[in-house]
Amino acid sequence: MLLRLKGYRILARRHRTPYGEIDIVAVRGRRLAFVEVKRRNDFAEAEAALTPWQVGRIGRAADDWIARHPSMAGHEIGLDAILVVGGALPRHLKNALDRF
Repeated sequence: MLLRLKGYRILARRHRTPYGEIDIVAVRGRRLAFVEVKRRNDFAEAEAALTPWQVGRIGRAADDWIARHPSMAGHEIGLDAILVVGGALPRHLKNALDRF
């Protein structure tokens, strides 16, 4: 829902690849986002749950997805995160996984 409000079109949810699951694949214009969703008790805990290992897994899964959807190969790729905490609006962190 948050991504749709930001103008993204959801292409896939809980997409399984040989390298693991991608929570959300979404596109807005020429930007293709592979999104990891983390639900925790607070935002710091949710952000801390993003690990370098997950980045590698999501990156490989994203490569697999693009190989299966060659029309998307020219898009700008983003490895994003959505942090979900009870009682607060979710936070979308663009390129959050690029820091690893």
